[in-house]
Amino acid sequence: MRKYSGRSQETPKLVNNSRSMNQTGPQLTLTPPNQRVRLGVKKWLKIKRTQDVLETIAWATVVFVAAMFFLDGGITKFDNLTDTLGALSRLTALVGTDLLLIHMLLVARVPWLDKYYGHDRVTIAHKKLGKPILYIISAHFLFSLVQFALQDGKSIAAELLSLVTTVQDMWSATLALVLMIVVVISSINASRKKLSYEAWYIIHLLGYASVLAAVPHQFSTGSDIAGKPLQQLFWIVLYFFVALNIVWFRILAPIFKNLGHDLKVSAVVRESSDTVSIYLTGRKLEKLGGQAGQFYMLRILNKENWSKPHPFSISAAPNSRFVRFTIGARGDFTKALPGLKVGTKVFLEGPYGIFTEERRTREKVTLIAAGVGAPPIRALAESMAARPGDITILYRVRDYEDAALLNELEQICRHRGFRLHILAGKRGQAQSWLPEHLTSEPDQARLIEMAPFVSESDVYICGPAAWTHAVEKTLTRVGTPASQIHAEEFAW
Repeated sequence: MRKYSGRSQETPKLVNNSRSMNQTGPQLTLTPPNQRVRLGVKKWLKIKRTQDVLETIAWATVVFVAAMFFLDGGITKFDNLTDTLGALSRLTALVGTDLLLIHMLLVARVPWLDKYYGHDRVTIAHKKLGKPILYIISAHFLFSLVQFALQDGKSIAAELLSLVTTVQDMWSATLALVLMIVVVISSINASRKKLSYEAWYIIHLLGYASVLAAVPHQFSTGSDIAGKPLQQLFWIVLYFFVALNIVWFRILAPIFKNLGHDLKVSAVVRESSDTVSIYLTGRKLEKLGGQAGQFYMLRILNKENWSKPHPFSISAAPNSRFVRFTIGARGDFTKALPGLKVGTKVFLEGPYGIFTEERRTREKVTLIAAGVGAPPIRALAESMAARPGDITILYRVRDYEDAALLNELEQICRHRGFRLHILAGKRGQAQSWLPEHLTSEPDQARLIEMAPFVSESDVYICGPAAWTHAVEKTLTRVGTPASQIHAEEFAW
């Protein structure tokens, strides 16, 4: 890997043309950009190798629990129907529980996963695992129920009632299955579209309850764990590891991190007709950490919103003066933000995400934004190590006069010698990401015209999901390698 140095520059003040709401935001002074960054394909290869190691360890745990089952005589338990049902019940329980713990770890917001995959990729993997886990755990439940019903000569319904009322910890295991079904149903696309983020978040807290409810019966009635030192050690370590990551990174670490900063709203500033910037101030902001391009889970600590975290990217490079989020009105929560009172306390979880210069491998960079995707792009433009001409910015907007942060992007580009293309206008063809007046030529031709070195650049894209996918298709057509395309969604 080689080090790439940007030119040292002064840090001018930006002329703030924002429209004040609660009060005028702080005078914006550009944070000095990064002075150097490591480039080269070795960065990407190192990340891929680490991903391979992590994935191998995860699947090795699944292989281990299955191997222990068969080495413990599981292969001999398929002589008749009831024994076969019992063996399948045991195997599905072991594999399902192991996958369930991996499933929970994926959304524990642990830095060592976020660093290599990004929040959106681990969330997508979490969602993909949901249905298979439900099927496996449901199969375990049905195999057990039918096996005991055959042995006891009872109907399925009678056997279920008997198990729940007479077998130790079976009622909690049944409850765990019901809760898991509720969580998985709420994650199906059709259901998720009908739920608010807040409702979805609350329902998913039941996922933790389902695991806690299932634990007791594994150790009290599970024949593959009770009385077997190696298996007990494995499951205790696995449960403890997952629980430690969840409790620390989801609960304790954010609390400790916020205690020393006393974060509160210092200004709410109108940026466009449907966008506002929220400025936060507090103590020792430089110790918050984070990089341009990352996002936080923001909790407004008032009566209405204290329990509802929402993901927002920072819209200015990290500094010691303020933290800024620039937020578009896209729902009930965001539409109410213009009325947020100065002095309101806030709570931040994070930072999260890999939409940062850490993933950069090339000298040339193309930044592409649309609408509310402008905040992280604006922060990256401020912070990236670059010489004049190294960075090209494409900003897709509905209206040139009503584009959030456009004034700041223009001033950053003038100061640092970057190229800026404003793509203003109504939508063109359904499959195009460009405005109507630019669709007379294929998107890839227009892209090369605006960013001639795009195939040799790292490209950062932020905007609505469908629009981002359209840009990615165009980049593929012009020959930009997938490893140089960076896009991260707030997946949930």
